[in-house]
Amino acid sequence: MKKILFLLNIDFLLKEDSMKNWRMIFFVSVLAMISIASGHSADKKIYQIASLNNDLKRVKSKFVENKSQLMFLKLETRVSKRLLKIGIGPSKEQPIRLKLHK
Repeated sequence: MKKILFLLNIDFLLKEDSMKNWRMIFFVSVLAMISIASGHSADKKIYQIASLNNDLKRVKSKFVENKSQLMFLKLETRVSKRLLKIGIGPSKEQPIRLKLHK
């Protein structure tokens, strides 16, 4: 019971040799602030990672969409139709075959 009253009266902070107690309280307070700051920093990084993952998903889906559109546009029938519009058609002559002699 005396110890509880001793803590409630805060006599341990007012005595002559209380400097080591103040140092310990200061040290524990600094550690608590560092711990809180570390927690906030970790939370901030978690939100940043989630945001970057969302951006990555969006960019990947855009890439897949563009790639499928490119594959559609690269089809031979599509290319030949577009070339016919500007006046370029398939050749009527056979291609020339080149032979190299070593």
